[in-house]
Amino acid sequence: MRVIGTLLLASGIAATLGGCSTSLGDRPLPAGEQAYQAIPARVATDLTEDSAIAAGDKVSIKVFGEPALTSDNYIVQNDGTLQVPLVGELTVEGRTPRQVSAELTTKLGARYIRDPHVAVAILEKLPTNITVEGAVAQPGIYPAGPRTTLLEALAQAKGPTAAALLSDVIVFRTINGKQAGARFNINLIRRGQAADPQVLPGDKVEVITSKAKATFRDVLAALPALNTFILFKSL
Repeated sequence: MRVIGTLLLASGIAATLGGCSTSLGDRPLPAGEQAYQAIPARVATDLTEDSAIAAGDKVSIKVFGEPALTSDNYIVQNDGTLQVPLVGELTVEGRTPRQVSAELTTKLGARYIRDPHVAVAILEKLPTNITVEGAVAQPGIYPAGPRTTLLEALAQAKGPTAAALLSDVIVFRTINGKQAGARFNINLIRRGQAADPQVLPGDKVEVITSKAKATFRDVLAALPALNTFILFKSL
C-alpha cells in the first residue's frame, strides 16, 4: 500500500482551523503507514461483556424465567441510569455488562428471585458526532457510528466540491489530551491504493481548496507525504 497519511502531534492546534501559526521542531515523528497506526480504529470492535456502557446505549437485560423483567429495549438515561423493575434505578454508565449483570443478580437474589440467572448485553451504541468542514457540498455536524470511515464522512456531507484539494484532506483529532492531525489522499483511497481510515467521534475533517492551501501551509508543511513526523509548537 502506498504511504499517504502523515500524523502530526501538536502542543496545540487552534479550535478554528484557519490561520494557525506554528514553528517546526527538529524531532522526527512517524508518518505514512504509521499515521494509520497512530489513528487506530479504537471503537470499531464488536460489543462484548467488557465494553463500557454509556448514556443513550440500548441494553438487553434477560432474567431467565422472568418475562416481566426481560427486555431488549432498556435505554440508558442521560444521567447514566436504567430503571429496572423490582430493582429500581440502577447506575450503569461506565460499567460493563458483566458488572451490571453481577449487581442485578445480587439484588434480585437478595429479595425477589431465588438463584436468578441474569444476562446483560449492549445492543446498540449511541452514535456521536464528527464535523466536516471546507470544500464539501454540505458542511456540518454528522453522526459517527462505530465503523464510520473518512469516505463515509465525506459522503454524509454530500461529497467534496469541484474545488476540493483531494490530495490534502486533513483529519484533526484529540489523542491523550493533545491535538493531532493526519493528511490523507482521497484519490488514492478511492482507487484502493490506500486504506480508508476510520473517523471517531469528536474528529474534525477539513477539506481544503488550492486557494485555501496557503491558510494551512504550516499544518501541511508539518505533514509531508514522507516516512517522517515533525513536531511543531504554537507560537
